[in-house]
Amino acid sequence: MGSDKSKASSPSSAVSEKVRTRLEELDDLEEGSQRELLNLSQQDYVNRIEELNQSLKEAWGGLVYDRIWSMCADPHPLPESFSADDVNDTAKETCLNWFFKIASIRELVPRLYVEAALLKCNRFLTKSGIQETLQRLTAMIRGIGDPLVAVYARAYLCRVGMEVAPHLKDSLNKNFFDLLATFRQIHGESVQNQLAQQRVEIPIYLTLYSPAIHWILQCVAYRAPEVHTYTPLRGNSDMEYSNHRITQPSHLLFASLGRSLSCADPPESERLSILNDAWKVITKVRSPRDYINCAEIWVEFTCRHFTKREVNTILADIIKHMTPDRAFEDAYPQLQSVIKKILPHFHDFSVLFSMEKFLPFLDMFQKDSVRVEVCKSIMEVFIKHQQEATRDPVILNALLHICKTMHDSVNALTLDDEKRSLSLLINGFIRMVSFGRDFEQQLSFCVEARATFCNLEPVIIHLIHTVNQLAMETRCVMKGNHSRKTAAFVRACAAYSFITIPSLTSIFNRLNLYLLSGEVALANQCLSQADAFLKAAVSLLPEVPRTISIEGKQRSSEPFLLDFINNFLSTLLVVPDHPEQGVLYLVRGLLNMVQDYTWEDNSDAKIRVYISALPLLAAMSQESYLYTIPKVDSNETLYGGDPKFIAEINKLCETLIGQVLDHLKGLGRDEGVRRQGSLAFSLFGCLLAHGDLRNNKLNQLAVNLWNLSHKHGFCDTRTSVRTLEYIKHQAQLADLSHLSDMTARLSLQSRT
Repeated sequence: MGSDKSKASSPSSAVSEKVRTRLEELDDLEEGSQRELLNLSQQDYVNRIEELNQSLKEAWGGLVYDRIWSMCADPHPLPESFSADDVNDTAKETCLNWFFKIASIRELVPRLYVEAALLKCNRFLTKSGIQETLQRLTAMIRGIGDPLVAVYARAYLCRVGMEVAPHLKDSLNKNFFDLLATFRQIHGESVQNQLAQQRVEIPIYLTLYSPAIHWILQCVAYRAPEVHTYTPLRGNSDMEYSNHRITQPSHLLFASLGRSLSCADPPESERLSILNDAWKVITKVRSPRDYINCAEIWVEFTCRHFTKREVNTILADIIKHMTPDRAFEDAYPQLQSVIKKILPHFHDFSVLFSMEKFLPFLDMFQKDSVRVEVCKSIMEVFIKHQQEATRDPVILNALLHICKTMHDSVNALTLDDEKRSLSLLINGFIRMVSFGRDFEQQLSFCVEARATFCNLEPVIIHLIHTVNQLAMETRCVMKGNHSRKTAAFVRACAAYSFITIPSLTSIFNRLNLYLLSGEVALANQCLSQADAFLKAAVSLLPEVPRTISIEGKQRSSEPFLLDFINNFLSTLLVVPDHPEQGVLYLVRGLLNMVQDYTWEDNSDAKIRVYISALPLLAAMSQESYLYTIPKVDSNETLYGGDPKFIAEINKLCETLIGQVLDHLKGLGRDEGVRRQGSLAFSLFGCLLAHGDLRNNKLNQLAVNLWNLSHKHGFCDTRTSVRTLEYIKHQAQLADLSHLSDMTARLSLQSRT
């Protein structure tokens, strides 16, 4: 090897070495391209093929044409509409040289594709060069033995011909008829052996022809009159194919026809005959898979142009074909597609559910996840398009069945988001159910719904709200005529809520619904029911946990508890005392629960409840209450300003204030002075708004609280200034002149 390197190479060996090196480079390039394509996704592969296609067009069609064009630019560039006579001899010679090189390519397919790519260059040679070349290349394709290779060669030639000379139609028609003639080759020994070796069935193999045939037909039909468009089809009669009929399965042909009809509607007079003729063939397809793949496509055509009768017939036929041997289990996507195609055409659900076979069709969805998705899609359409509330028993029974299917899919593993999604759909259905003034029927529906949807708490909550609203509507419709029948119905509504609320898991949902239901009962003069609801809420308070889960995170329950108690206190103003329970028994019961509740460490929540109770007690001591409920006698009427009642209120106020002051004393240390100032200012505001400051003792307490709140400078200066200005303004009123002396003793201090 060493001695070979030292020898000088001859010219012939140098040429051989150059050729060998070039061949190795090409081999490396091909192997590298294959390795590169192996790691690509489907979309990346398509993009890469398109890149190679563009580079091929530029390397052959575009660059060669531009090169020859540039040779004709001296002394003047060629016009766009140039002829061969305008081309100089040098450009013609170069163009001919290219075609001579192409002619030397031995293999037919590469030679044909390269010459087709340079078809436009024939303009430089003769006027009829493009037309003659198209005819010659069309004839050359007949020499390709593989019909699949040939059909794509024809498609490419048609594409190039349309790009260069779209007005030349003869070659397009010849390519189409040649295509028809090559179909007889499919049953030839060569193709059959290939299919057997590749293990490809004829129906699958034939689908490979579709893109090429589609393109050729597009080219033939481009800007062609209607008569000319049908010419290729009529010309078929001159060809004898009786002995070479293609065994394309009928279901594939009719599926293709169905897809086409979904894009372009046939004349109205022909639609029924088309459907009947098509279904005669489709219904005879034995394979369930082939049948449903075809039938699913024709559902769109049927829904768009016909009535529920025809749609119901198709559903019945699908059930008949897909039920044996549970064939539907392998066709869920197609069956779902059938539902999705029906729903947009039947927004009137009384029509949809009157189809005898619609619900039996839904029964074929045996897989839970698929069945739920189908039910959700139906409910989404109903909620979106149902404009008015309904009492139609056909709709109600069907949708109850569908909603129950969704509900029954819920188990311990169901995600909260899925539960919320299902609850929203079911609540949307419940909102659209109305029996008008037949309130008893409406309540009966809510009772049935409660039993049906017991595992979805948002639905149960919605039902309780619905029943409370029903009770209020009854009161409004009766216009105050509180007949025995109306009272009995309202009590039935109250009983519904009272029985249902304990089933809820969220304690704050229970508390708020107890309060709401109590208010509704009170508004309907059902005092014993209202009393039961409010007592249940009070007795539930000790069960409130110190933390609750909100969106997966543990949060303190105190803000929610304080908010509920404040709402509860505002309701107690209009609740009359029970004759057997003593004075202010609900207020005392609430405060006792607050006293015994285990609050968070270093929490001021209990004291804030005490401060919030003082305005309620002050309002209860008035001769006329701030608000009342019609036909409900509050304590103002029951006690009529009885001194004993007022004394009980004052005694309770003194107890609460004493509790607050004791707590303030305990906050005198450094770490509690900020809380001390805030609570002191809150109590001061309460005394200012609701207390009788003509009482010297109470007046002095207010001054002390003001000074305590400002002692350490933690009070908001702007709030303090505005409060002081308000007091000075009020002191100018005749009946509030006693505030002037107090104002002089209120000073502003800042933290230094």
